[in-house]
Amino acid sequence: MYDPARHEPLAEIAWSDGRARDAIAATCRDVEAAFDPARLWPPHPADDDPGTPADGILRGLYGGAAGMLHALARFADKGLYAPALDLAAIAAGLHEPALASPDEPGAGASLLVGSAGILVVAHRLAPSAATADALAAAIAAHAEHPSNELLLGAPGTMLAARPMYARTGEERFAALWRASARTLLARREADGLWTQELYGSRPRYVGAGHGFAGAVHALRAAPPGWLDDAADVAARAVATARAVAVVDGGAASWPIAEGARIPPRVQWCHGVPGVVIALAPLAPDDDEHGALLAAGGELTWRAGPVAHNAGLCHGAAGNGFAFLALLARTGDELWLRRARALAMHALAQVQRFREADGRGRYTLFTGDVGAALLAAACLDGDPAFPGLDDL
Repeated sequence: MYDPARHEPLAEIAWSDGRARDAIAATCRDVEAAFDPARLWPPHPADDDPGTPADGILRGLYGGAAGMLHALARFADKGLYAPALDLAAIAAGLHEPALASPDEPGAGASLLVGSAGILVVAHRLAPSAATADALAAAIAAHAEHPSNELLLGAPGTMLAARPMYARTGEERFAALWRASARTLLARREADGLWTQELYGSRPRYVGAGHGFAGAVHALRAAPPGWLDDAADVAARAVATARAVAVVDGGAASWPIAEGARIPPRVQWCHGVPGVVIALAPLAPDDDEHGALLAAGGELTWRAGPVAHNAGLCHGAAGNGFAFLALLARTGDELWLRRARALAMHALAQVQRFREADGRGRYTLFTGDVGAALLAAACLDGDPAFPGLDDL
């Protein structure tokens, strides 16, 4: 069902609103102190990969400055921190340099590592017609991207189109979303999965970061009327999740990919939490679907926190948002208690890792702010996943 070696025991740290608020503020202060006007935020050695940009500066939503600005803005929105940095001015200076030195090869217009993520954050912080036009062009250019997944593909830019329509009321963003959705649905295969064109391979991933769950997340986020066959899309997604699931004794998991020979993972990007988060809003009256998702939540709880990372993508914080998704679906306070327990553990991990490394980790999806964002969400039970649902 999962690999226990990837997890660690849950620390018994009692939830406290005050302690959570203090940890959030401390994280934000550290984030601002680490900022350099020329180099932005320093990359962490654990985030180094062959895709590091030529100039060594990360600017995107997933692992760069746009993500840090978005996180600070979210804390400000919730009244948890008042940033001293000029977030809008920093965001305005990210796009042009990113075109010359993207976060990774092939980043293009993608949401998480390309132009769309940078532009949607810049527009949120300082709306302008020029930024909206640039973002519309990026989304249009990405509608037929071959990857069929959230990180690099059209599902990600669909998630940028939705808030842009909400902010501007411009029909072009709804039309752009529909164009991407039509292409995505046309590529859906008979069993409800998609083939991903990624880094020279053609896997059929199941999870949220690169697979089925991420595509479903983008499709189910449509406002009413955007998707003509929304009920069928939801029904097909529910049936696929049920068919692919591995269920044993009240716990459920999903494989990394079709035919994968390694144990399923319990993390947002490639495992149970991402599937639960993506599918929890679907079929609210389907008790069988609800029971399957709850079984996924149970496995997430039994596995314990992800070791070695406190963040959203493949860390403890991302798993906590699965519990908040189940809270929103069921109203059962058990899931809030579990989310809060994981939030306190993730905050303790951040402190432990800072002491070991002598520094913080400054990215939205893999860094310290993920734990702080989970803690903030646990104050009011907000299930919105950072960087996807709160743009």
